[in-house]
Amino acid sequence: MTILKRGFSRRRVLQTGMAGILATGITPMIFSRGAWAQEFCNNPTGDTVTFGLNLPLTGAYAEEGADEQKAYELAVQHLNGEGDGGLLTLLQPSALKGNGILGKKVAFVTSDSQTKADVARAGATRMIERDGAIMVTGGSSSAEAIAVQGLCQEMGVIFMAGLTHSNDTTGKDKRRYGFRHFFNAYQSGVGLAPLLGQEYGTDRRAYHLTADYTWGWTQEESIKNATEALGWETVQTVRTPLGTTDYSQYLTPILNSGADVLILNHYGLDMVNSLPQAVQFGLRDRQANGKDFQVVTPLISELMAKGAGEAVKGVFGTSNWHWNLQDPGTIAFTKSFGAAYGSPPSQAAHTAYVQALLYADAVERAGTFYPPEVIKALEGFEFDGMGNGPTLYRAEDHQCIKNVLVVRGNESPTSEFDVLNIVQETPREAVAYDPAIFGGDLGPAEPAPICA
Repeated sequence: MTILKRGFSRRRVLQTGMAGILATGITPMIFSRGAWAQEFCNNPTGDTVTFGLNLPLTGAYAEEGADEQKAYELAVQHLNGEGDGGLLTLLQPSALKGNGILGKKVAFVTSDSQTKADVARAGATRMIERDGAIMVTGGSSSAEAIAVQGLCQEMGVIFMAGLTHSNDTTGKDKRRYGFRHFFNAYQSGVGLAPLLGQEYGTDRRAYHLTADYTWGWTQEESIKNATEALGWETVQTVRTPLGTTDYSQYLTPILNSGADVLILNHYGLDMVNSLPQAVQFGLRDRQANGKDFQVVTPLISELMAKGAGEAVKGVFGTSNWHWNLQDPGTIAFTKSFGAAYGSPPSQAAHTAYVQALLYADAVERAGTFYPPEVIKALEGFEFDGMGNGPTLYRAEDHQCIKNVLVVRGNESPTSEFDVLNIVQETPREAVAYDPAIFGGDLGPAEPAPICA
């Protein structure tokens, strides 16, 4: 049991000690585990419940963030019984009713993270403390996601990560209160490498340009390990600052490096800049070591491919999801998003929408907003109907295990949105792994911290 006087937060109890509380002369209340459900951060007592949308609306990943916001707003509409319902009827199994969450209408507040971890953490803090957010979601940078996930663990608020691809998010930096639907860098590496071997052979020399933060580091490590296992040699790895616009100083040394493949571990606007500049440097028009020079982008989205224009044609990468899949969930979400916004959804939009639904469904199945019970409902949850095939929210690390797409820049696009072709759908069994390889500790779920 946990002893807590009414009006004292758990943090206050820890700071003052029980003796300090008893010294006030006020008799403490004794809460059993079940009674804790009434004493947790932002326990909603009115007729609405608030999501905190923490999004990079400016900075290198702003385009991804804008698409995420559209998807979250669409999810809120559908949860509240508005619009065409989207994927509410396709999630299997599902406890969603289309009348909010546990009968409470869903509202939301938004904060611009600026693609910066410290700004993201500050924004999440405001939404929790000022706006009463019961759940925080979003992010397009893994640095943001890891920072906010740590904060949510401290404050007892569930974090449903948006677009975050670093191995660390559900590896060394995983947290009990954090959940990730998006796939990770390791899965990109093991999903993509076999096809690279088939297309380009096993005798290759690779040069890496890598975004200099947690995602880039783990993406570089993962694709390096996977390609070296094929027989490729890594010539050099070079780090580039997030938000770089002119890559000429990084591209020039490649010409005399002896490399015959350039691997761009870049995302968002970074890749939209680096890939066309690499092509303008003539890298794809030259030969090295008797082979045609190739460029690879291990993680790529529709928004990036569209932004890179002609340069993306023929370039391989991986994606978490693609709007052109033909399963019922993908078709329904693409139709719903397209009707609302006039364009197909990106992979960032898809994972944002799905995360919102998965949180709401877990609350309905738990029958309470009490975070430890919601966490139990999510851990080990096996579901389908969301567009990725059968998916497991793995209990050991809160990583979704599902199929991974290998894609390639479309050589003959039929529209401005027809920029990527699905080359292969790698089954989830082929990209699953032992969560122990990345370490980390989820930490406790109970007692739930009280943020006030």
